Amino acid sequence: MPKLSLAQDIAQRLAAAIDLRGVAVLCVSGGKSPIALFEALRVQPIDWSQVRVTLTDERCVPCTHPDSNASLVRQHLLQDRASAAQFVPLVAEEHEPLPPHAILAQTASRALQAAGRVDVMVLGMGADGHTASLFPQAPNLTDALDMNNPEACVAIELPEPPANAPYARVTQTLVQILRARHIVLPLSGADKLATLRLAQAGISHQYPISHVLHQTQTPVALWLNE
Repeated sequence: MPKLSLAQDIAQRLAAAIDLRGVAVLCVSGGKSPIALFEALRVQPIDWSQVRVTLTDERCVPCTHPDSNASLVRQHLLQDRASAAQFVPLVAEEHEPLPPHAILAQTASRALQAAGRVDVMVLGMGADGHTASLFPQAPNLTDALDMNNPEACVAIELPEPPANAPYARVTQTLVQILRARHIVLPLSGADKLATLRLAQAGISHQYPISHVLHQTQTPVALWLNE
């Protein structure tokens, strides 16, 4: 997948939103996969001062923590031209102790509402089929995927969190994800492409990304590196 082409596509959509509404909202995922995209996007010649950047999900750590998605976005996206953008973190606290996870989710919901409707959402997908922090093993996954759920964010506490990120999460619900005007899903790697094929076969809680793929509310553009 040519990262530059995707960065240009996203930038064009953000510029069009600014022309139409005076502001654009970009929502991105964390993890290492989007770093190259972030570094290509941050130099795109658009009016970044009119762009709000937020996240699909966040780990329940202070926003200054090196394992936070906020730190990743500040380091790799909010640089160069994109340093003029307004960042809307889901967890704004800078120090421990943090409020209870349910309170963090409520605060994240309010932050998303204040940011406004997302123009471009950059989703990711793990080899297990999760997207944002909608993990197949999450005890409250059914609630998070419920299209009647009124919440924009929920707390996710995994029974066996990844060893490299052993944190509870706050994540956008499916209904909030699908409020975006446009979704892009960049994927590469044989393991993820194999999971994608399984998810494309039908809706299953085993592959939460399938709920995004099998809907007609929001356009989803796949950017694949075969």
